[in-house]
Parts: sequence; C-alpha cells; structure tokens
Amino acid sequence: MVKKSVKKAIKKVNKPKKGKLTKKTSKDKPKVEKEIFIKTGIEGFDTFFDKGYGIPSGASVLIEGGPGSGKTVFCLATVNGLCKLGKKCLYMSFEEPEDRLIGHMQHFKWDVDGFIKKGLLRIKRFDAIDVSRSVEALLSAAKKELLIEVDPVLFPKDFSPDFIVIDSLTSIASAFSGHESRFRIYMEQLFRYLEKNKITNFLIREVSAPSHIGTTFKEQGDAVSFLSDGIIILYNVIYNDGIRKVAIELLKMRGSSFKKKIVEAEIISGKGLFVYPDKILKRGHDDFQLT
Repeated sequence: MVKKSVKKAIKKVNKPKKGKLTKKTSKDKPKVEKEIFIKTGIEGFDTFFDKGYGIPSGASVLIEGGPGSGKTVFCLATVNGLCKLGKKCLYMSFEEPEDRLIGHMQHFKWDVDGFIKKGLLRIKRFDAIDVSRSVEALLSAAKKELLIEVDPVLFPKDFSPDFIVIDSLTSIASAFSGHESRFRIYMEQLFRYLEKNKITNFLIREVSAPSHIGTTFKEQGDAVSFLSDGIIILYNVIYNDGIRKVAIELLKMRGSSFKKKIVEAEIISGKGLFVYPDKILKRGHDDFQLT
C-alpha cells in the first residue's frame, strides 16, 4: 500500500500542468513565412505549375535558347504581366537599345508608355565592357576578390524593382573574355545581391545548342546553371516539312511543383506570346529537331 501511494505521489508531481505546457509550446513554435509565388501572365505558360504554384518570389531564373527562339519576347511578356499587377520591373539590356525594346512592347499592344509614366517600368541599356572594367577596378581596390559589391556597378540607385530582366549573360560573359574566373566571381556576387534583396529575376542566356536534351558542349559561364533556381528553355523546332515553330520547356524550378514537358508556343504579331500546354512535342510521322 505504501509503495502504491509513493508511486501515485511521484506521478502527480511529474505530471505537467496543461495550461503551462500549452503556453510554452505556443511560445516556442517557430513562425513559418508563407511562400509567395508570382505568375508570368503569359497565356498557357502558368499552367506548367501544379497546385496554383508559380515562380517563387526572389528566384533567379535562366531563360535559355538559341537565336530567334523568343527569349526577349518571353521576358517582355512577363514584364507586361507583372506591371499590370502593379509590380515594378527593370529591364537591363546589354544588346538592344531602349527604343527598340519599347517598340517590341508597343507592337504587341502592351501599355509600355503607361507603365513607364506610372513608374512601374524602367528599360535601360548598359555597356558590358563598362561593367567588366568596373568589376576589375573593384577587385583591384578590394584586394580580396570576394569582398566586391556588384550593386554600384549595375543597378540604378533611384529605382527599387520587384522584378529584373538581365539581357543577356552571354554579352556580359563576352566582355570578360579571357578572364573566366573574374566572370565567375562576378556572377556569384550578382546572384548573392539578387538573393539578399529578394528580387525575382530572369537572366537571358543564348546557347548554341539545347544542352539539356542530351548534347554536350562547353558553354562559357556554365556554372550559372547550378547557381540559378530555375531554368526555362525556348527552342526553335524544325519539322521535316521545313516548318519552323517555337517550343518551351520548364526544366527546373526550386521550391515549386511543375509539369515536365516540351510544348508548342507561338509569337503572334500584334498580340504576344502564347503557350499551348496540350500540344506536347512527340516523335512520330511529323519528326522534328530542336535547336
């Protein structure tokens, strides 16, 4: 009897009080930030994402493809969709002048002039040679290469964008020709800057062949594929009958669930870019090549 009484007493002492336990648990429970996703607004493309997902906010996404595959149009179409939602966008061109890019958007009847007037869009051309020289100067001044900061090299101080397009990494890499290690350091710093400031971005890169479908070749700056959060590929499709079309694939997107497939797309004059998610490319009597 004594032993039983002692056991009951010990149990009673060690038994936690419900009120205190609940209070402690709620205090210690970490706050989980809700993931924010963005949609491109391109008809048909956003259906790639499952469960209403999209591109995770703050992601760095490579837009790859050969010449004339529609990389610039895809990025401008995304800018159009985001500006419509009130997001501030910066298009940084290292190739085409500002007026030509504005002309592209006007051609598709997108309200580029309205976006610029409202302060939602800035299109600016940069010289890749100036960038490489500035990076060299920073590296020399810093003595320690990893201490450089890229923001004074590229980004306007009077504009804080939610979304950036850099067109293109290929032009920047060419400016660093013969100094691949410098280009790699610069790219690492660029990705860090974009990540630190939580800026969603598209980085256009022209490739000589669709490297993600089995071909192998050495691409300058290939490390960016590993640094990036996502890869979207635009293909030139050449059919046996000589017809050339556009196709698109969402190859990689960290933090988002999506469908893996290559589907037809179309750039329609005066209207824009359209993706046809049900027109999956399949080998058959209409054989084709991806370039």
